[in-house]
Amino acid sequence: MDPVACTVAITGMNATDNPAPGVAVARALRDEPSFRGKVIGLGYNALDPGFYASGLLDGGAILPYPSAGRDALRKHLLEVREAFGIDVFLPTLDSELRGAIALSEELESIGIRTFLPTLESLERSSKPRLHELNRAPGVSVPDSEPITSADAIPRAIRKYGLPIVVKGPYYGGEVAHGEADALAAFHRFLAMWGGPVVVQRFVAGEEYNIAAIGDGHGGMVGAVAMRKMALTDKGKGWSGITVDNPALIELTAAVVKALQWRGPLEVEVLRESSSGELFVAEINPRFPAWIYLSAGAGQNLPWAALRLALGLEVPRPLPAYRPGTMFVRISLDQICDLRTYEQLSARGLLAHEEEHA
Repeated sequence: MDPVACTVAITGMNATDNPAPGVAVARALRDEPSFRGKVIGLGYNALDPGFYASGLLDGGAILPYPSAGRDALRKHLLEVREAFGIDVFLPTLDSELRGAIALSEELESIGIRTFLPTLESLERSSKPRLHELNRAPGVSVPDSEPITSADAIPRAIRKYGLPIVVKGPYYGGEVAHGEADALAAFHRFLAMWGGPVVVQRFVAGEEYNIAAIGDGHGGMVGAVAMRKMALTDKGKGWSGITVDNPALIELTAAVVKALQWRGPLEVEVLRESSSGELFVAEINPRFPAWIYLSAGAGQNLPWAALRLALGLEVPRPLPAYRPGTMFVRISLDQICDLRTYEQLSARGLLAHEEEHA
């Protein structure tokens, strides 16, 4: 492909034991020989580890939390654009998407490109409405329903049996093996995120994760499927391996078509042990934290998303990925200069002096 020289701003610089996707997206772009641009990292804390990764960023900035509203986001994005001249904005966190979608036309008018789903698609992918996808051809979702009262827990247990899965409307999920556990999870998620809380039939089986990109017209640009091999105590993937399973890709394509999805997403799929049936357990409306695996396996999905945001062509389909490619995360200490922290803390902007080749 022809070289692309642009400045892309990527959110999600947190990379702890519950990592955001931003560092992985930035690494995938750095791995692409045709990318000749600059990467600006956007985060919410001056100690977000991505800001300190050697050779990863050309600059950085602190954003206001999404709860501050879209006006605050607009103001800070304009400041980042003035400082660094950004051409593309790639948000990577669920909580950022509504504000980014609301601002996308305005950002486009001033030369900042995005590649995001519509608000309707985003709402339809949410946990409280996921069960509606059972109506879509080729898509099965475990029986589930949104609830707003603890009184609904006993009824849900009679309906779905035990164990039962209880999920927050945005983040988090727990497998409850008794009514007391389910009630405790309900109250915890309600206090943390508000309602509705989702109860879902437990599907015993193996989990797969598929990262993909939709073109906004029902087509899927590319997809990479993997199986987690090790989890943290928070249930996050610490290692995984790409798998060759056409049924997973076909199911993801059916989800993308049903939602008319535009941009990145991750589909969490359960293969039921007893029947072998595939169920869509959850949809995450952005790239997953393991997305660097797509670049390592030969189908660089963040690079494709950047090209699509710029209105450039990508191969259809994208090159096939290599099954059997693994990732294993590692914890290490990054040695850095105090000036990075000082710039982010005092000014909210970080300008690196070194240039990337």
